[in-house]
Amino acid sequence: MRRRRILYGGAVLAGGLLAGAGFVGGVAVGSIDRRETPHESPPRTPDAAWRLLMAGNERWASGHSVHPNQDVARRREVAGGQAPYAVVVSCIDSRVPPEMVFDAGVGDLLAVRTAAHTVDPLVTAAIEYGPEDLRAPLVVVLGHQRCGAVTAAARALSKGDRLPGGLQHIVTALRPAYLRMTGRGQVIVDQLLVESMVRDHTVAVARQLVRDPLLAPRVKDGGLRVMGAYYSLESGRVSRLV
Repeated sequence: MRRRRILYGGAVLAGGLLAGAGFVGGVAVGSIDRRETPHESPPRTPDAAWRLLMAGNERWASGHSVHPNQDVARRREVAGGQAPYAVVVSCIDSRVPPEMVFDAGVGDLLAVRTAAHTVDPLVTAAIEYGPEDLRAPLVVVLGHQRCGAVTAAARALSKGDRLPGGLQHIVTALRPAYLRMTGRGQVIVDQLLVESMVRDHTVAVARQLVRDPLLAPRVKDGGLRVMGAYYSLESGRVSRLV
């Protein structure tokens, strides 16, 4: 048991070290002005977009959301076109709505949501749309605490079970994270394993998107950043992983 917990803990630490090394790149969290409020014009650089997201998240977490861009005037403003400043790839979990987590509004974010933020060719195409067609400068892959999809996949993999219908595709997508965190087939599924898998899978998806043929050139020239982050259901705060 002690060896297993050390393994999981090491995985979480590794995610932190990747963030410290700036694997995907970004702005230091400590430099963010959390009082920053939504711009009249959307930010068009990765740093500015990240600052705006984190300022909104601080408002949400501290109970001071201002619900920007959620009125009739905004609805009419964006009816003829949109210029979102970020793509948020998150889980379908009802407790993690991106516009609320980042205190954003209509036309601010492109939200791509799947179970445990798993990706396939169609989902990847949806993510590509933001930077390629709308010139969004930031993609955030957002994992979250106590992910039900990750928990179900971990239990199925531990027992060698097959989930019904299309749910098995989620298990298949999460199998690499499970094996990286356990190194074996059957283990006791606990919260430490689930959280380790969430972080590992989030980093893996961010890495995959950085290498995407359509996104990679923009990442290389600095016009786009892909980041991995983690949302705490308890605190409401987002922390950067990579």
